[in-house]
Amino acid sequence: MKQKKVLAGMSGGVDSSVAAALLKEEGYDVTGVFMKIWDERTPCSKTFSKHACYSPWGKDIEDIKKVAGILDIKLLVIDLAEEYKDIVLGYFRKEYKEGRTPNPCVICNRFLKFGLLPERAALSAGFSFDFLATGHYAFTGHNGRTGRYFLKKGADKNKDQSYFLFMLTQQQLSRLILPLGGYTKKQVRSLAKKYRLPVENKEESQDFLSGDRTFLFGGGVEAGPVTDKNGNILGRHQGIVNYTVGQRKGLGIAAGRPLYVTGIDAGKNTVILGEKKDVYKKTLTAGSLNLVSIQKISAPMKVEAKVRYKHAAASAVIDKPDSKGMFSVLFDKPQWAVTPGQAVVFYKKDILLGGGFIANSL
Repeated sequence: MKQKKVLAGMSGGVDSSVAAALLKEEGYDVTGVFMKIWDERTPCSKTFSKHACYSPWGKDIEDIKKVAGILDIKLLVIDLAEEYKDIVLGYFRKEYKEGRTPNPCVICNRFLKFGLLPERAALSAGFSFDFLATGHYAFTGHNGRTGRYFLKKGADKNKDQSYFLFMLTQQQLSRLILPLGGYTKKQVRSLAKKYRLPVENKEESQDFLSGDRTFLFGGGVEAGPVTDKNGNILGRHQGIVNYTVGQRKGLGIAAGRPLYVTGIDAGKNTVILGEKKDVYKKTLTAGSLNLVSIQKISAPMKVEAKVRYKHAAASAVIDKPDSKGMFSVLFDKPQWAVTPGQAVVFYKKDILLGGGFIANSL
C-alpha cells in the first residue's frame, strides 16, 4: 500500500515537533514545513517578545532543523512574509484603527497556514500532499450522516485550540490531521523526551506578539481623549491601538477607584472608561458566520459560546442570521469583556458548530 504523504507544519515548538514524530511513527511519508512570516526589514520594539508567534525566526528554524534531522524527514521553508504582511498584518492594523480588537491567529489559519502554505509547499516539493497536519490540540472527523467534516475540542481542556480553527472550510478540514487531539500538554512533553527531541522543555510562544505593538503602525497612531460614559474627559491616551475592552492596566488615569476600558470610539479617537460592572454584557451581534459541523441555524439554538480564547464557554442562545448575515447571541448570564473584533465561537458539548466576529454588544 502506498504511503500517504503528509505535510506537517513545524513552528519550532514542542507541539508541532511531537505531532510530526507521531505521524512518522504511524507510517506516513512526512515532510516538515516551516512558514516564514517574519520580514527582517521590520523594526523590533524594545519590549518585543522572542516567544511570540510573530517574531524573529532564527532560533526556531535551528530547532526545526534539529528535529527534522532526528526524525529523518524532509524540511521545506516557505517564505510567506509578504503575504503575511498584506493579509494578516493588514487586517490587524485595520481592525485596531477602527476601534476593534483583532484575532490574527484565526485569519492566519484560514488564509495562510491552511490555505497558501500547503499550495506553495506542493509547488516547492514538486508533488501534492494527501494531508496537512499541525500541532493544534483539537480533533477533526467526518459525520457520515450529515456528510460534513467537524471539529471537536481536544482532550486537554486547558489547551484546547479548536477556537482558533473555526474559520476553516470543509475542504480544508477534509485534508486535516491533528495528532495531538487526544493528548495533554504533559503527555506531549513526555513524548518529546521519548523521541529525544531537543524542544522538550522549550517555552511556549504567545498567540501573536507580546509587548508594544505600536511599531506595526509606523506614524499612524494619534493621541486622543479618554472619557467616562457621559463624555467627561479623564485624561489622554497615546493611541487607540493600545487599548482593548476590559483593560485595566496601563490606562494612565488616577481616579481613586478601579477603571476599565468599556468601549473605543474610533470616529472620535476616544477611549471610554467605566466601572467593572460596565464591562459585563449579555447580548452581542456578530457577522462573518462560518458554520463547521452544521449546515445552517434554522431556529434559535441553545449552545455554549466563547467570546475569547481564554474565556470559559457559557450557556447562550443563538438566533438565525438575518439577510445581511448578522446573528445575535443572548447569554444566560452577562459575560466579561465582550469585545468587537474578537471571535465568538459556539459549541454543542465538545463539537464546534461554528463562529463569527463580534460587531457590538449590549
